[in-house]
Amino acid sequence: MNAYRQPATPTYTYWEPAIETSTVKVRWFGLLLGYAYANFGNVPGMHSLALNAILTLGAFYTILDTLYSRRERVFLGNYPFLISVFEALFIGWLCYFDRGLESPFRYYYILSLICCAIRQSPTVTLVTCLLHSISYYALFMAVPLQQRDPFALWSMLVVLSWVTWAATAMATLIKTRGIKLAELNAALHAEQSRLEARIAQTRSELQEAQALLLHQEKMAAFGLLAAGIAHEVGNPLTSISSIVQMLKRRDPDAYTRERLELVGGQLQRIQTTLRELINFSRPASSQRSRVSLAEIIHEALNIAKYYKDTKSRQIIAAIPADLPVLVGVRDQLVQVVLNLVLNAIDATSKDGRIEIAARLVGTSTVELTVSDNGTGITPAQAERLFQPYFTTKKTGTGLGLFVTRKLIDAHGGTIEFSSEFGRGTTFTIRLPVPTSPAVPASTPDAPASLPDAPASLPDAPAGLTEPSAIPTIQAR
Repeated sequence: MNAYRQPATPTYTYWEPAIETSTVKVRWFGLLLGYAYANFGNVPGMHSLALNAILTLGAFYTILDTLYSRRERVFLGNYPFLISVFEALFIGWLCYFDRGLESPFRYYYILSLICCAIRQSPTVTLVTCLLHSISYYALFMAVPLQQRDPFALWSMLVVLSWVTWAATAMATLIKTRGIKLAELNAALHAEQSRLEARIAQTRSELQEAQALLLHQEKMAAFGLLAAGIAHEVGNPLTSISSIVQMLKRRDPDAYTRERLELVGGQLQRIQTTLRELINFSRPASSQRSRVSLAEIIHEALNIAKYYKDTKSRQIIAAIPADLPVLVGVRDQLVQVVLNLVLNAIDATSKDGRIEIAARLVGTSTVELTVSDNGTGITPAQAERLFQPYFTTKKTGTGLGLFVTRKLIDAHGGTIEFSSEFGRGTTFTIRLPVPTSPAVPASTPDAPASLPDAPASLPDAPAGLTEPSAIPTIQAR
């Protein structure tokens, strides 16, 4: 067991503005009192001219000491023994030109020791006491023999020793408590900063949770609305389709048959759209399964073709057929790709170009990029890109990219972006390749044969390589 050790006495100077101000005031008080005594004392044997000259020298020192103190420094602080020698000579001369051993200036020794104990270490204070004792003994030897009072000498030496001990003990206590208080204040400020950081983090987490909940509520409301519309529209379409089939069986003329075929084709197109709408609005599954990245992109593009301005954009998808399967929640990955494609559509103008590419990086990562030649973003916007509720759209909610990042994080992947303002944006998603095939394959609820993409979504050429990285995105 370690033995208890008493804390060591501080050896460095402790700066306390209130105490330092009191020290300077003590010096000025003694100096002004000395001037008053030297000029109005009228004591026999006093050399007023010499005393005023010595006090003026002390006044210069006090002025410099005051100026340094305002800068939280001590005049000649690096040479404490030089100050002790100066003060011992200063006080000794004052006493010599006054009444010797009985001069009131001898109390300056006590004031000097108190100031030294407050400012300096106990060692310096002890040396100062020794120098003051020598100064007073020299004064004892300098006065005429009949004025030498041994009792006055020894009593003064005892008082100086006692003041040194008391002042050192008091100053050490004040410094120790002050240092401890400073440490506690520093710890308090550190704890306050830590609590503020935790509060900010908690506030951010609450804001993100609120944003996710709002997004889920909107998606749920959209799902109910889409399902209701599909149901209400589907019943009349079924009736119309039945009537068209009945008319075809009555052997109409060529013109009527042609028109009925046209109506039947359009009805089939509407039914396909409704079926996709129902599939998109079905309750989202959180079950992980093996999914194909090509199928995910194909499903996202089938949904994106109904978005405004899609037909006026050129969307090219270059997805290698030999990419390994991924493990994840199919609906969530479709939502990720759909969010990025819709953002790219909004960021580009008419005849804009959007490129979707994928590749295998090493053996453990699939990289997906969505690039556009749109407006890009500014550095100020880039800093807030993935924050909830931040958007540059007039009608945007600011949740798309925030939710996208959350979904990618949940799949153990990363999402990055690069953009050059006015040139375009590239989003890069990296997802891990599963090492175990134990997860069952995904079976989407969509029809076995998805409808062909419209002409505005041309098939990508087989030899399309990954688009070159274009610096980062505009928050959309």
